[in-house]
Amino acid sequence: MAHPQKIIIDTDPGQDDAVAILLALASPEDIEVLGITCVAGNVPLALTQKNARIVCELAGRPDMKVFAGCDAPLQRRLVTAEHVHGKTGLDGPVMQDPVMPLAQGHAVDFIIETLRREPEGSVTLVPIGPLTNIAAVFLKAPDVVARVGRIVLMGGAYFEVGNITPAAEFNIYVDPEAAQIVFRSGVPLVVMPLDVTHKALTTAARVQAFRDMGTEVGRMVAEWTDFFERFDMEKYGSQGAPLHDPCTIAWLIRPDLFSGRDINVEIETKGEFTIGMTVADWWRVSGRATNALFIRDIDADGFYGLLNERLARL
Repeated sequence: MAHPQKIIIDTDPGQDDAVAILLALASPEDIEVLGITCVAGNVPLALTQKNARIVCELAGRPDMKVFAGCDAPLQRRLVTAEHVHGKTGLDGPVMQDPVMPLAQGHAVDFIIETLRREPEGSVTLVPIGPLTNIAAVFLKAPDVVARVGRIVLMGGAYFEVGNITPAAEFNIYVDPEAAQIVFRSGVPLVVMPLDVTHKALTTAARVQAFRDMGTEVGRMVAEWTDFFERFDMEKYGSQGAPLHDPCTIAWLIRPDLFSGRDINVEIETKGEFTIGMTVADWWRVSGRATNALFIRDIDADGFYGLLNERLARL
């Protein structure tokens, strides 16, 4: 039996971030969460760090270390997404404030210290929000870049193009300079773009399956999904909403559910209309060196089956 993969989840919860955290915490045979680091993104940092603690308590893990990180992008003003996630970031069900405290220290320092302490190549970073904290780590401690095993991130798009501007996906758009640092870092990247997350839509039956668990976690996930589904269905005219962020954790547990290509991906930071665009060389026409496994397809039924199996444990 393989050892669980050591990961740090870097997050800006967000309902779909919450589901990703729950999936990871429900899968100890596959994943050891060393800590959760929070960043400003979907909502400001004060809410993302609070929401991460709410989710840990929901999973029965008040012992989990949750750190607050960067409260603004490296060079830009923060753009948030309350229009999708609601004013708390976890709108939908009524939630109590968390009791567990925030861990002492800055998220960036925690990531640096963890990468220096753990064996080289043994830690996977899983950023599911803007890449500010990860870039800040690489800028502050260049020695740790080579120690990262890989980065499995949710962000970007090629075929689906953009969801916050016509050309850009939200996580990359919020801090394109940070994304550029990460994509040029040389760390092996696995990218979950909108291209794949939009193929894993919730349906009435899939949401009902969460509800039918008869647990607090099942009810919360169903209510979160109901909430942000309304926005996405209106926008995309689709049957449901994409659960973007859990695709990262699902890939770590069951990579066979996904397929993609090793390609070059560059981040646009200067375009007139395209700031934050992930320029994904899917057709390999640029001649630039490969830097990412860019995922395009998912077995959606297998993905929801995994979510149901694991979340039912909590």
